[in-house]
Amino acid sequence: MSEQTRFNLRQTDLPKQWYNINADSPVPPTPVLHPGTMEPVTPEFLSVLFPMELIMQEVSSEAYIDIPEEVQEIYKLWRPTPLVRARRLEKALDTPAHIYYKNESVSPAGSHKPNTAIAQAFFNKAAGTKALTTETGAGQWGSALSLACNFFDLDLEVYMVKVSYQQKPYRRIMMQTYGADIYASPTDRTQFGRMILEKDPDCTGSLGIAISEAVEVAATSEGQKKYSLGSVLNHVLMHQTVIGEEALKQMDLAGEYPDVVIGCVGGGSNFAGLAFPFLRQNLKDGQRARLVAVEPTATPTITKGAYTFDYGDTAKMAPIVKMHTLGHGFIPPAIHAGGLRYHGMAPLVSALCDAGHIDAVAVKQRSTFEAAVKFAKTEGIIPAPETAHAIRVTIDEALDAKEKGEKRVILFNFSGHGHFDLAAYEAYLNSSLQDYEYPKEAIEEALKDLPQVNL
Repeated sequence: MSEQTRFNLRQTDLPKQWYNINADSPVPPTPVLHPGTMEPVTPEFLSVLFPMELIMQEVSSEAYIDIPEEVQEIYKLWRPTPLVRARRLEKALDTPAHIYYKNESVSPAGSHKPNTAIAQAFFNKAAGTKALTTETGAGQWGSALSLACNFFDLDLEVYMVKVSYQQKPYRRIMMQTYGADIYASPTDRTQFGRMILEKDPDCTGSLGIAISEAVEVAATSEGQKKYSLGSVLNHVLMHQTVIGEEALKQMDLAGEYPDVVIGCVGGGSNFAGLAFPFLRQNLKDGQRARLVAVEPTATPTITKGAYTFDYGDTAKMAPIVKMHTLGHGFIPPAIHAGGLRYHGMAPLVSALCDAGHIDAVAVKQRSTFEAAVKFAKTEGIIPAPETAHAIRVTIDEALDAKEKGEKRVILFNFSGHGHFDLAAYEAYLNSSLQDYEYPKEAIEEALKDLPQVNL
C-alpha cells in the first residue's frame, strides 16, 4: 500500500445519484429574484431558459437525485476518474504531507465540465429542446457542452469571451469539431453585444457579457432555444458531486482521509463537486476537513467582493441571486485563467463561505504558473491555468506542513489539463506573464450599480 500511486474504482462503483448539499446545509437558501420585478422568480419565468426538470433540481431539498441511466452510460467513457497520490511532487517538495489529486482531465473534453454538460443536454433533449445557447471563458465549458450536444443531436451556439477566443484558437476548433457554432463575445449578433461594441469597439469581453448574449438569444427565440450554464447554479454544482462521491471511496482505498480539500473557483462548480460530499461528512459525521476555494487576485470575488444580491450577467437579464460579487459590470484583466474571470460566485459556495464552512484565498498569476510547471515536471501532466490555482495552494499547504514538521493529507481537484493553453505557458517561460490585482477602487465603483433589493 505504501508504494501505491493510483487508486481506481470499477465502473460498477460509478455513483448512481448526485448529492444535493441543500438537504444538509445549515444555511437557509436565499430566493432567486426576477431581474425586472425584484420578486422571487416563478418556474414559468425560468422555463424560458431551462427545461422543467433542471428547474426542479435547482430548488430541490432532496439529498440525492438519481442519475439517469443514459447519463451514466456516457459517464462510463471516462468515469470513475483516477485518484492519484502525487508522490513525485511530495519528494520534490521534501514534505511530510501526502498529496492526492482527483484527475478530471481524463474526460473527452479534458476537464470536469462534461459531468454537468451531459446531464443538461440529456434533460433538454428529453424536454424536446432543439438547440442550446451558452457562454464560455477559456473554452472548457464550451468544449464539454459541444461534446454533449453532439451526443444528443442538439444544435449549439457558444458565445466565447473575446480575449479567450483570441488566446485559445485550438479550444475553439475543438468545439467546432463537435459541431458547435462559436462567436467571439461581444458580437454584433445581439442587441446587447452591439451596445457594448458601440461604446468600446475593442472590448475584450467578460463572462458576464457572454452570458448576456447567450441569454438574450435564448430568451428571444420564441421557445426554439434554451440556455445552458456551466457553473454557479445549484443544479450544475450538484451534477459535479460525482467527483467527491468517488473521491470518498478512493480515499478509503488509500487508507487516509484529507485534512484539507482544495479547488479553484470561478463560478464554483469544480470546487463544489469535490468539496460538497466532504462538507456533508463534516456536517453529519464529525469530520473536520478544511475546505479551501482558490481564486485569482485579478478576480477576487470572494476575498474582496461583496456578499449581496446581484445580477448574474452584465445586461441585467439573468436572475438576481445573493452571492459574492465584484459587480455585474466588472470587466476583468486578460489573465489566462479564462474560466475564473466571472464577477460572481455560486450562491451555495458564497453562503457556506460567508457562514465559515469554506475558506477562500486569492493567488497571483505568475505564482500559479510556477506551481503548474513544478507539477508538470514532477507528475507529468500540464495543468490548465485554472487548475494551477489549486496546485499553488496545495504546494503552499505542503510546504507549511514541512515547516511545521507535521503530516498533512491534502486532496485537490485536478479540474483540467492545459494542452490548449500552451500560449500561456510560453508567456510564463519567456517572462512576459504579468501579475494583476484588481484595484479596490474599481471594485467599489462596480458595486455602486447593485440592484436595490428589499426583502
